[in-house]
This record gives sequence, structure tokens and C-alpha cells, in this order.
Amino acid sequence: MFNFAYIYLPIIYIAVAFVIYVVLAKIVDKSLKIKKLSKNNNLHLKRQKTIINLIKSIIKYIIAVITFLAILNIYGIKTTSIIASLGIAGAIIGLAFQDTIKNLLSGIAIIFDNHYMQGDVVTINGFRGEVIELGLQTTKIKAYNGEVMIINNSNVTSVINHSMYNNNLYIELPIDKSISLDTLENILKNVNKKLTKNKDIKKIDLLGIESINANNYIYKVMIECSSESQFGINREFMKYLKEEFDKNNINIPSELIEIKSKK
Repeated sequence: MFNFAYIYLPIIYIAVAFVIYVVLAKIVDKSLKIKKLSKNNNLHLKRQKTIINLIKSIIKYIIAVITFLAILNIYGIKTTSIIASLGIAGAIIGLAFQDTIKNLLSGIAIIFDNHYMQGDVVTINGFRGEVIELGLQTTKIKAYNGEVMIINNSNVTSVINHSMYNNNLYIELPIDKSISLDTLENILKNVNKKLTKNKDIKKIDLLGIESINANNYIYKVMIECSSESQFGINREFMKYLKEEFDKNNINIPSELIEIKSKK
């Protein structure tokens, strides 16, 4: 006669395992959570998120293994013998799951070697975006256009971390020769006063004239800021610059304003 315990007990075990994971995950979140005190604390917040996700991943795998062994017991399979023979089976399991093991080891190495953390802007294997999830198996990166790349941790061969240090945003402004340098610098100082309200900006330097051609001179500005904020800061700078140009009846040059970003 068919034993219905073979059906409902595994379901109960899986449900209980899920509840246990949810409870433990909430405990981990609550116990390791720190309050965001300032912008300078962003690095600690990123590291905290990464470590929390790592711990939760480990808990998930441990619960999954225990649940799997418990379900095997239901069907009369002696898990004690399985555990005892793990040493012999280790090589076979290692071969069967070598890619998974590589991903696990690579994920641990990425986290503890501080290659990147959740929330960092990175370029991995030529793909640039924000790390939205860093697990033991895969890394998920979201580009600015919304595309998400999911890559196995063992396949991460090339990493550029744009968030590890601040970026230097260089803006080259072509200015008509009829506009005096004093007038331009007064305008830029007014722009800078508005920009300094942005906490992502670390420093603003008016570097001076970069070059001179027949009609214009090129004035260079450097803004030190975080990688995540550079595009927004650039747009903010252009907005305030146009407002100041309009106030002083200065036409925007026909030449393109060149923007460069460097570490």
C-alpha cells in the first residue's frame, strides 16, 4: 500500500526549511544592520551588505543540504552511511560539481580580497554597471540602460572597480575670446557655490586655460567626485553653467564641451 507520508512529509520539511531560512535571514539582517550616519559611511554599508548576503547564502546552502538528507531518510535511504562515505565520494562529487565549487571559491575570494562589493560601479570583462548582487555562485551587474549581466564568479577575469577611489571629472569649456578670463572665473565661482551643496562632490578646481585657438580659448575645470555620481554632477554643472551664461548674456559656444573622467 502506498505510503502518503512519502508525499506530505517532504513538503512539510521543505516548508519548515523555508520558514527557518526566513527567520535566520531576518536575524542576520537585524543583528548586522548598521545605521547610515553619513556619506563617509558608504564603504561600510557596502561591505555590510556584501557580508550579510554571504552569510545568508551559506545558511541557505546548509539548510538545503540538511533538508535534502532528511527527505532521503523518509524514503528509507540511510544518510548516516552517505555521510560516512563522503570522504570516498568527495572526489566524485568534486568532479561532478567542479564548476559550482570553482564559483564558490571565487565568490569567497572576491569578497575577502575586496575586489568589489554590492553597490560598487565596476567594469567586469568589458561590461560596466553597478553590482546589484554578489553571491557565492554569481555576480549580477546592472548597466545604466537597465541591462543586467549575470556572470559566474569563476568567469570574472578582468575587474575595474570605479568606486574604490574618487573620480576626477574634467570638463573643457570652449569660451569666446571676447569674454574676459575674470568674467568667466566669476561665473564659474557662482556655479561652484551651487555645486558645493552636493555632498558627493569632494573638491572643485578651476584649472585655468588649457589651450587657445583662432576663435576661442579652452578653460578646464576638475571636479573630484564618486564614480556613482559623476553623470548627475556633470548634468548639474551644465544646468548651473547655462543659468549663469544666460544671466550674463553669454552665448554658449558652438563647439562641443568635452568631458573626461579619470581616476
